[in-house]
Amino acid sequence: MAGNLEFLNELEAIIRERINSKNSDSYVHRLVHSGLDRILKKVGEEAGEVIIACKNDVTHDTLNESADLLFHLMLALNAQGHSIQDVVSVLKQRHED
Repeated sequence: MAGNLEFLNELEAIIRERINSKNSDSYVHRLVHSGLDRILKKVGEEAGEVIIACKNDVTHDTLNESADLLFHLMLALNAQGHSIQDVVSVLKQRHED
């Protein structure tokens, strides 16, 4: 399990690298540089797809759409200078309170 969670840190490092790259062939680079509204539109689309997949009780779709949602959420966070670890810190703090 820890290895899977560590992968989020690796993925976030890749996201940051691609945001800062000059490679316009990168999906991450293109999306982030097209603006926050475009990123948030993708977050909304993916959230809707998660809802439908969960409602339809299709495990494969639920997991794949959830992965897409998490990925795009991480893009949104990083585009604004935040990280998934910042979110984890909030969750930990809520648990401790």
